[in-house]
Amino acid sequence: MIVEYLRYEIDEDRQAQFIADYRVASEPLLASPYATSFDICQCVEDPSQFILRISWTSAEDHLKGFRGSAAFREFFGHIKPYLGDIKEMRHYQQVL
Repeated sequence: MIVEYLRYEIDEDRQAQFIADYRVASEPLLASPYATSFDICQCVEDPSQFILRISWTSAEDHLKGFRGSAAFREFFGHIKPYLGDIKEMRHYQQVL
């Protein structure tokens, strides 16, 4: 298993739509055999900051399997407007 973390900075006037779009995008994401869990958190001290966490079966499954699938195309259609708002996007592996 591998965990992908994305950090977004979203202006206040777009936050409700961002959350709504990810709610819809989570359906094809979680229907994929490669994504095992998903959540999004909003920072309490700075509400413009969001952390997205997706657990994948492997980095290769994410980058090759999911990104080459119809589920990705549907998912991407919902979140594409927020690509420029990504401040960090990385894969992590559990060590403890």
